[in-house]
Amino acid sequence: MSPKKKRSREYRRPRFGPGSPARSMSFKQVVAQGIAAWERDDFEAAYEHFRSVLEEHPNFADVRNKAGLCLAMMGDVEGALEQFDYALSLNEAYAEAHLNRAIVLNEMGRFEEAKEAFKRASELDTRDSGTFPSDAGNRLAISHAKTGDLYLVADRPGDAAREYEAALRIRPRFADIRTKLAEAYIQLGRLEEARDELESILETRPEFTGARIRLGVALHRLGDDEGAAAHWRRCIEEDPEDMRARAYLAAIERGEGVDA
Repeated sequence: MSPKKKRSREYRRPRFGPGSPARSMSFKQVVAQGIAAWERDDFEAAYEHFRSVLEEHPNFADVRNKAGLCLAMMGDVEGALEQFDYALSLNEAYAEAHLNRAIVLNEMGRFEEAKEAFKRASELDTRDSGTFPSDAGNRLAISHAKTGDLYLVADRPGDAAREYEAALRIRPRFADIRTKLAEAYIQLGRLEEARDELESILETRPEFTGARIRLGVALHRLGDDEGAAAHWRRCIEEDPEDMRARAYLAAIERGEGVDA
């Protein structure tokens, strides 16, 4: 997968229960800790953090991709492939997931499938940005996005927004990054801009629950509780176990505000 050393294939996937430390933190904090563990090559710890997020928020394509990378580094190529496939089921235009999937397929000896996956990743790269084709563009965009994530965790949404905007200038079709930009805009009070970003995502990806949840928050803060409730009810219809939508809907029914 990369020059970093892989772990043994004997690795056993961790399980998380109600007492897991990750449960007491926000998902942004858990993702940030996972990224930090990845950067220090502690792939098992990184995977534990990403998986704990996915237990509560299974439709985060970016976290799925990160979990797949961890599994690939630990030698679980089948598990990695499952994660990349899941990420692509959420966002077929996710160029990085196509690229990572291609690398894993190549390692598995599934060369024709790998060739097609590489081709798809390349097509998306060229379509998204003629200035930064191929993997270089992905890495630049993701680098900006990671910096934005750290700024967001550090409660500096203005700096985070600038990093996400830089990432999207390179890869404008990366919906996960656009969703993070909208979240930064919500924290900055730039609610109309957040609404516009999220609506643009949902036009092409109506199944993107994370974007729909945040659109409800933006509409609520703009004073449109009816519109917010409609989006959260749709989230519940599509995933009855989505506790965020249920909690937000209950809050506005009690006349309370909601956090992003």
